[in-house]
Amino acid sequence: MPEAPDTTAAVTVLSVVVPMYNEEEVLPALVSRLRPVLAGLGVGYEVVAVDDGSTDRTAELLAAFRLGWPELRVIGLRRNSGHQAALTAGLDRAHGAYVVSLDADLQDPPEKIPEMLELARAEGLDIVYGIRADRASDTGFKRWTAGLYYLLVRRLAGPSVPAQAGDFRLLSRAAVDALRALPDQQRVYRLLVPWLGFPSGRVTYERAPRPAGRSKYPLGRMIRLAVDSVTGFSAAPLRIATWLGGFAFLVCLTLMVYTLSAHALEHTVPGWTSLFTGVLFIGAVQLICVGLLGEYVGRIYTAVQNRPTYFIGHDTAQGEAGNGVAGPGGGHDAAHAGAAIPPPAEAGTPLSQGSSGVRT
Repeated sequence: MPEAPDTTAAVTVLSVVVPMYNEEEVLPALVSRLRPVLAGLGVGYEVVAVDDGSTDRTAELLAAFRLGWPELRVIGLRRNSGHQAALTAGLDRAHGAYVVSLDADLQDPPEKIPEMLELARAEGLDIVYGIRADRASDTGFKRWTAGLYYLLVRRLAGPSVPAQAGDFRLLSRAAVDALRALPDQQRVYRLLVPWLGFPSGRVTYERAPRPAGRSKYPLGRMIRLAVDSVTGFSAAPLRIATWLGGFAFLVCLTLMVYTLSAHALEHTVPGWTSLFTGVLFIGAVQLICVGLLGEYVGRIYTAVQNRPTYFIGHDTAQGEAGNGVAGPGGGHDAAHAGAAIPPPAEAGTPLSQGSSGVRT
């Protein structure tokens, strides 16, 4: 008698991917708000909690919550790989026909998920962005830097990037599969998703303060995100280096004329200041240009290495079978790490339960 097919993934309409790193303080509040919202949808769902190598009691609390919440699925990464890598791990392994990405800090309200799903289904949308219409809960410095960031990326990547849209969004299965097929390693989803150009909609909300814990995006990580956004989606900095070089050449030409004039008038001593300033200026421009070139060469070096962006330690949906599976690296599957290569999923069709969760 043939074995009955596994239909577990087929009935999963919605997956909610939640990257987590040291979120033990806010985790109870997250579960108390997210679970009733999803239960009220009346559809099959799963919550994919990706533990990004937490060093506190996050993993312990997730295991405890899972005992009474069978829809909660826990994926543990072997080391801290970063927010975007943890989000990639969740997207790669989510089974739902629709996938919502949500941060654990509750600054983006889970109560908006039903509205996102309803809008996507009613209008046949592949993407629904959560737009922060009110950021009064953020500090003035945070609002200023965020505004500067979106102004910059919209100028470089185009107006398709929604202003004030973070990583709270809904994606259809077709959009998730398209993202999984991309070769990018250093991913910035708030730019990659608009780049797809799929039909999209928006829901707005007020950004709330964190109920507990502290932000996992300090200034250093925000700067790194901005650098990845700029260098990953535009060659404009290289053109800026060219313009700086041209400007430096004009300044040097002017100083040369001034130096020759000063020499002809036997006023060579006063020219020392201009010469010294010119040398400093040219040196600064050269360092800026070399730094910009080094940033792009570094990205090429990372792509050539083709290292996985994450390693799965465990996946409760697969037991120990998912242990040691490598995440995507350079757009290739994790066959190098011994993971089985599943057949590519059709657009709009949920992945099977036995998928290794890596991009094909």
